[in-house]
Amino acid sequence: MKKISLKVSVVLLAGAFLCSSCIGSFSLFNKYEKWQCNMTSSKIVNGIVGLILQPFCAPVCCLVDAVVLNTIEFWSGSNPLASNTIQQIKGQDGRYYAVKTTKQGYEIKSPTGEVTLLIHNEADDSWSMSQNGVTTEIFRYNADGTIEANLQNGQTLTVSADQAGLDQVRQAIDGTCYAMR
Repeated sequence: MKKISLKVSVVLLAGAFLCSSCIGSFSLFNKYEKWQCNMTSSKIVNGIVGLILQPFCAPVCCLVDAVVLNTIEFWSGSNPLASNTIQQIKGQDGRYYAVKTTKQGYEIKSPTGEVTLLIHNEADDSWSMSQNGVTTEIFRYNADGTIEANLQNGQTLTVSADQAGLDQVRQAIDGTCYAMR
């Protein structure tokens, strides 16, 4: 009885350690799951292969994610497997844009083929937009927690890093104020 209690205690402690404080993106497990669900066009074949691979691959992916990749993501702020992922995002115009995550930021490809880069500069903690060979700084984070936004007319606006600051930037750009729920 004493050995069973010790084993149960160790498993519960390990589970609590792995599931506490920092919950990362678990990108390795998510990539495995996406691959496993979409490896063929047949759900039945995917399910059978999943049953065969699941006892080995899923625990290994979870362990590597929990112990290695999520730790790297917690301390560095970025996940090593997160770059080069592509998502289809529906824009406000109703069209779908391909958004690729890169090491420096994002590459956005419009349905017409135009490419826009959103680039993060770690040295001065700023974000820039590059389109048609022209790079323009959009905003930067200040040491005091505020954001310095660069407006289209060449002026800069320092705002708080919250919804009120975003509303101030929108009003400065459009000259109108949006009603928010």
